[in-house]
Amino acid sequence: MTILNKTGPAVKPLLLSHFTLCTAAGCGLEENLQALKNSHSGLRANDFLDTDLDTYIGRVSGVEEQQLPTHLTRYQCRNNQLAYLALQQDNFSLAIEQAKQRYGAHRLGVFLGTSTSGILSSELLYLSEDFHHSGQLGDNAHFREHHNSFSIAEFVRNFYQLRGPAQVVSTACSSSAKVFASAARYIEAGLCDAAIVGGVDSLCLTTLYGFNSLELVAHDVCRPADINRQGLSIGEAAAFILLEKKHNHNQALAAQQTAVYLRGYGESSDAYHMSSPHPEGTGAFKAMQQAVENASMNASDIDYVNLHGTATIINDQMEDKALAQLFSKPVNCSSTKGWTGHTLGAAGGVEAIYSALCIQHNFMPESLNTRLIEPSMSQNILSKNQYTKVQNVASNSFGFGGNNCCLIFSEQTC
Repeated sequence: MTILNKTGPAVKPLLLSHFTLCTAAGCGLEENLQALKNSHSGLRANDFLDTDLDTYIGRVSGVEEQQLPTHLTRYQCRNNQLAYLALQQDNFSLAIEQAKQRYGAHRLGVFLGTSTSGILSSELLYLSEDFHHSGQLGDNAHFREHHNSFSIAEFVRNFYQLRGPAQVVSTACSSSAKVFASAARYIEAGLCDAAIVGGVDSLCLTTLYGFNSLELVAHDVCRPADINRQGLSIGEAAAFILLEKKHNHNQALAAQQTAVYLRGYGESSDAYHMSSPHPEGTGAFKAMQQAVENASMNASDIDYVNLHGTATIINDQMEDKALAQLFSKPVNCSSTKGWTGHTLGAAGGVEAIYSALCIQHNFMPESLNTRLIEPSMSQNILSKNQYTKVQNVASNSFGFGGNNCCLIFSEQTC
C-alpha cells in the first residue's frame, strides 16, 4: 500500500535479504556482532604505511593479502581488495548467484558509495622514486580501475558478471546511505528487480592528512558526545547488502531469523558550508523528518537511532539539536564509530547493517569510548548495551557540504 504525504509517496518496503561487511571490528556478521555485544573496539594506534600522525585508526586486517581473481587483476588496489575480502564473507556471493537466477543478470543493479575510491594507488605512484626521477607514471597507472570513483561498482559488476544499472554515489560520509535511496527509486521505476547496495572506503593519505589539516582528527580514540572529545578516528570498511522487493523474499527469509526491511529514507542539503554542518542541524532534521514520513511512521515509533556521531565538536552538537526537533522526548541513541572509526563513504552501509543486527538480535549498543556525556546533550545516549525489543531503527549519515541522509529499518513492513 502506498500512502501519500507531504514529502511524496511512501517508500515501498524493500527486504535486506542478505548482507555482509568487513570493518576494523571484524570480518563478517558474527565477528562484528560479537564486537558490538562485547564492547570490543577495532581501533588501534596508527600503523598505516609511514604516516606520521599521532592518532588511532580503524584498519581492517588482511586487506593487503587479498589477490583478486586473475581476470580482474587490473582492479588490484586497496579499495577493491577490501571489497573482495568482504564479498567472501557470509555466503554473500552465493546469495548473488541465486538472485541472478531469479531475476537475470540484467535485472540486478549495483549502487555503491565511496569517497576516495582507490586513490591510494595514485598517491603511491606520485610518491614513488620512478616518478620522482622520470616524471612519468608508467604502465602502473590504472586510473579507470583504481582512482576513478566508478571503479568499485565496475569491479563488483564484473566480479558477478552483472549487466543491470550501476551507479556510484560520492557525497563524502553520506555516500553509502544515499545508495539505498537511489536503488529504491530504480526498483520502483522498474529499471531493476533487486540491487546490491553498500559502500567501500579504504585508508589513504588524502583522508588521513586531509582531516588532520582540518583539525578534526583525535589523538586518542574517538569519543562521541563526550565532553572531552577531540575529533574523529579515520577507519576503512566494506559493506554490501542485497535489496529485494517484499513479495520476492521467500527464499531469502529462510536464511534469517528476523526479516529486516528498508522502510524509509530522507535526503537533504544544508547548502551552508563546505566542511561544516548547519550548527542548528536544520538539514539533518529535514532528512530525518522526511525519512519518518516516507516510512508512514511517527517519530515515536523509532526505538533507536544510530547516530552519525563522529565525535567532532560541531557535528555531535548539531545532531543532538536535530534529534530534539524531531522527538518529543529523548530517544535511545548511540554512535558505533568507537568500534570502526569513521569509515567515511562506507559509514552508511556499515551502520545500516549494524541497524539490522540490532533489530535481529534485540539490542542497542552503547556509545563506545564515551566516558562523560556532554551535559548539553538532550538525548538518551547509551552508556552501556541495552537488550530489549528493537523494532524500528533510524540511521543517520551526514556528509561534507551538509549532504544528509537518514534511513529507517524495521522488522515490520506495514
